[in-house]
Amino acid sequence: TYVHLVVLLALDVRSLRGGWRLGNGNGSVRLPAEVPGCVHTALHRRGLIQDPYYRFNDVMYRWISLDNWTYSRTFKTPFDVRKWQKINLVFEGVDTVAHILINNVTLGTTENMFNRYVSNVFSSESASVFHSKAFCAEHFHFSIKSTQQWSLEIESIFDVVSSKPIAGLVTVNIPKLQTQQTYSVKLQPGEGSIVLLVNINKSSTVEAWWPNGHGNQTGYNVTTTFIMEAGYQIEKFSKAYFRTVELVQEPIPGSPGLSFYFRINGRPIFIKGSNWIPADSFQDRVTYDKLWLLLKSAADANMNALRVWGGGVYEQDDFYDICDELGIMIWQDFMFACALYPTDQNYLESVRAEVSHQVRRLKSHPSIILWSGNNENEAAIASDWFSIPHADREVYIKDYVLLYVKNIREIVLAEDKSRPFVASSPTNGVESVKEGWLSQNPYDTHYGDTHFYDYSSDCWNWTVYPKTRFASEYGFQSWPSFSTLEKVSSSEDWSYTSNFSLHRQHHENGNDQMLQQTGYHFKLPQTTDPIKKFKDTIYLTQVMQAQCIKTETEFYRFSQSEIIGGEGHTMGALYWQLNDIWQAPSWASLEYGGKWKLLHYFAQHFFAPLLPVAYEDKGVLYIYGVSDLHMDHKLTLKVTVHSWSSLEPVCTLAKDGVTVKAQSAVPIYKESVNDLLERCRNCTRKSCVVTFYLVGEGGLRSPTNHHFLSSLKDAVGLEKARLSAAVSQQDDIYVFDLQTTAIAPFVTLDVGSIKGRFSDNGFLMIEKKKAVVFYPWEPTSAEELEKSLTLTSLMDVA
Repeated sequence: TYVHLVVLLALDVRSLRGGWRLGNGNGSVRLPAEVPGCVHTALHRRGLIQDPYYRFNDVMYRWISLDNWTYSRTFKTPFDVRKWQKINLVFEGVDTVAHILINNVTLGTTENMFNRYVSNVFSSESASVFHSKAFCAEHFHFSIKSTQQWSLEIESIFDVVSSKPIAGLVTVNIPKLQTQQTYSVKLQPGEGSIVLLVNINKSSTVEAWWPNGHGNQTGYNVTTTFIMEAGYQIEKFSKAYFRTVELVQEPIPGSPGLSFYFRINGRPIFIKGSNWIPADSFQDRVTYDKLWLLLKSAADANMNALRVWGGGVYEQDDFYDICDELGIMIWQDFMFACALYPTDQNYLESVRAEVSHQVRRLKSHPSIILWSGNNENEAAIASDWFSIPHADREVYIKDYVLLYVKNIREIVLAEDKSRPFVASSPTNGVESVKEGWLSQNPYDTHYGDTHFYDYSSDCWNWTVYPKTRFASEYGFQSWPSFSTLEKVSSSEDWSYTSNFSLHRQHHENGNDQMLQQTGYHFKLPQTTDPIKKFKDTIYLTQVMQAQCIKTETEFYRFSQSEIIGGEGHTMGALYWQLNDIWQAPSWASLEYGGKWKLLHYFAQHFFAPLLPVAYEDKGVLYIYGVSDLHMDHKLTLKVTVHSWSSLEPVCTLAKDGVTVKAQSAVPIYKESVNDLLERCRNCTRKSCVVTFYLVGEGGLRSPTNHHFLSSLKDAVGLEKARLSAAVSQQDDIYVFDLQTTAIAPFVTLDVGSIKGRFSDNGFLMIEKKKAVVFYPWEPTSAEELEKSLTLTSLMDVA
């Protein structure tokens, strides 16, 4: 098993980033622009257009994409070109169809944003063949291999422009592992590669890279020095991480089909996380800080994985660097989604170049644990999304195999033997391979991964969810906070049925589906105050989304250790989706700008390393102990029943000596609801609620979980609570001391546009007092926070 580290080497690299000129097709628009950059942001920066995300501007500014735009600049070479044998001009991320000219001579054209385009702009035949600058390396890989002993395999891909071989020495130094080796190399003319094997010093202890929640993300500094003929030296500093990954697909006792789970460093890991989409329509606005905020928010919610969805972009290097650092595993789709793609020769050549470039660029990252050929294209053909005539079906299947298997897979296996590959998601894995790479039912719960969406069934009913091996997509929509929408709307837009609200919703019937799902368990707002009604509806959609995805995710987590009716051993839960691309209703748990929706606060709990999960079946209440911890623990389960009308518990139960096994889900409590209610006198399903948590030695404690015995719209005894908060500063955090006069479901703190997150939110408040911490992402004050604070609970909805 290999882990790769890719390093770019060249004798001299000069960046053409910075100030350029930008003009449209007929020359009527001319302005300064930045590279990296894009037309929309350049126009916006110069005040020629408003924010493209404001109100209906996405439609108003379509003219921009229908014009032709030219970026140009004059530059002087900061060196004597006659001293160099080869000078390449390198373009990355050109979107998408472009002509490249230098001194009015066409160098080439582009047709694929995901390719790297290299043009040789100068080549000297007369230069000395032994010239010290006649060697150039594009890519340089570190691969890490583990058997009894860790070893480092170094592959360098180079381009020698002299007509004779060039000799030299390569030294690899890893100080922390007391490892240094020197090699004699001879580089042949033209493009080629060399492979070196570095055995790590046996007396050194190598610390592996672990996913978030399972250990450290230890990396080792590596210095690689090339000393070529005539003493020319290239030194490169990079980081190597050591880890192994396996995708295990093997028979399961008592179940047809095969398992589908990941082993990292030999340990099975339950995958907890979400799906990543591009963080902005304008990629130059996606800065390191924005990526850090979003990815740190994922890690802070106990996520250990994200799936980079195939309908977006291959993310920038910073994204994967941060994932390496935070221990976030990446399921990496190639950029093919929900469509039928051509397979003519030109297109295949472009795809092959894209895949080769992206795998070489990314394979050094320990965070990437899987390559996946596409998003939903196996399912699209299997389920006939595009009404393919029966007579043509074989052609489409053949094209599918040609693109994803004979091209993409072939290149991935040639470039990177360190990771598993699946052709699609969802897929039946090796069963799909057996069926000729296109299974009859890619959603089969006995194999591979599944995507599942059901907006009409009651989301509190866990029996509607597939007891799958791996849930890689599932979700429900909600609206973002009013403070997020306010920035891109005007007062006439602030209604759930406004033109703005309809325009922002890009999922057919999405707004109606949210109200329907919310209406199953909550009273919808009836107030005649239009802005209060809009804000209350936003709040309820967030409560609904959080509660729905909590129910579904907890179902997947408690299914990990059991087989029922041949189904189970669920080992992954990646909800759709983590982040947002603009301010609009969507499936995201992080709003555009990074603000946490209630779902993200719930995720912090439902992905907790130790969690009790309750569900009902035929009138019986079951509680499971779910653990991602590496050791068994003897714990106490504490169960409390409250009447909705009182902050004093009706009854409590402590069950001692509960064993929760390492990395498993085990039943720890079982009682009929009727018996429970009888024990807790004066309780009915409508008048009472159950809460519970696990506690152990050494401060070990799970989050407090809840189980509703009826819909909250039917709850008896709920009163409108008077909520208050006092804010105080402690070092660089703020503490909100909350008080309530009654039990308050889904208590939500909102500080508007002040950037930061709370330690908890959307919670069931069953005690008179609760302290909530606010972690600011920018300077603020207790006064500002107090002034901006809105406190809402369910009974505030009118």
